[in-house]
Amino acid sequence: MKYFLMLITGFLVFTGCSSQSDDELFRPSTEESELFISAATSLSDVLQDIVEVFEESHPYIDITVNYGSSGTLSQQIQQGAPVDLFLSADQLRMDFLQDQELILPETRMDFAENRMVLIGGKESKLEIDSLEDLPLLDLNNIAVGNPDSVPAGKYAREALIATNVWEDISEQFIFAKDVRQALSYVESGNTDIGFVYYTDAIKSEKTEILLEIDTSLHEPITYPAAVMTNSTSSKEAENFIDFLTSDAAEEIFETHGFIN
Repeated sequence: MKYFLMLITGFLVFTGCSSQSDDELFRPSTEESELFISAATSLSDVLQDIVEVFEESHPYIDITVNYGSSGTLSQQIQQGAPVDLFLSADQLRMDFLQDQELILPETRMDFAENRMVLIGGKESKLEIDSLEDLPLLDLNNIAVGNPDSVPAGKYAREALIATNVWEDISEQFIFAKDVRQALSYVESGNTDIGFVYYTDAIKSEKTEILLEIDTSLHEPITYPAAVMTNSTSSKEAENFIDFLTSDAAEEIFETHGFIN
């Protein structure tokens, strides 16, 4: 009899707990959480707008973004930096982390595309019809991201090698730590021209686009995102990736000149 009473009591406790409404069971968490993102420098403007909109619908997620060249950021992650989500400017750096089993492969997703352009100062009188023209011009310096760590520099090198002019102008290169520094070199007049993303060039009031680089000369410029294996906020990170491919985010990307 005692065992029977204990069984009935347990059943009543269980049914009492399970009588909660669906709204109560699936109510969004109001527990504060943090999301640490490492993102390519070229995403800094657009991501500021995207984070703002995302946080409006996810007010309990506090987002911190660390910007830098994709190569530098991937090295930081490999060395144990506490990152939940990585947004790279090329596939190579993400492939590297995947090979090291530092990302969750099932969360990896491409979310935007970009283009490479050649820029000069606003008052530049240079006329450049193709990359083959570069060795023929009287140029002092050319700004380009360091190809070993900056995706924009890697894409530029691929295009210059494809047109057989990389070696001819190699002594004129001023290597930048990221694409924004390459832009600033041209803006300040420290270099005559520079290779940057289209999305950076259209924001500058001190430069003009001299040439759009043929996309067939380099690998596609696609931005992948992935959640880190050791993330402590993997659910929040996956929610953010989902938002990156939403209609709302697509409009923001297009406003900033990205292809989504």
